[in-house]
Amino acid sequence: MSTKALLEYLVSQLVDNPDEVEVTEFESKKQDTILELRVAEADTGKVIGKGGRIAQALRTVVKAAALKNGERVSVEIV
Repeated sequence: MSTKALLEYLVSQLVDNPDEVEVTEFESKKQDTILELRVAEADTGKVIGKGGRIAQALRTVVKAAALKNGERVSVEIV
């Protein structure tokens, strides 16, 4: 499973509108991959969580999966 697919799956399980989950993949200048996450405006709080705990947990899981594949990934919530 790719890191993009993993992030889409995890977030779609958290939100009320899973059809509006959108992950866009970009390459940065440092050869890193940036995953840009967009969700419905009503679901933004569910993805970020209290004090950013859920967002940090999502970043940790995705980074761990990427490292297993020898990649470097960062997650940005838009």
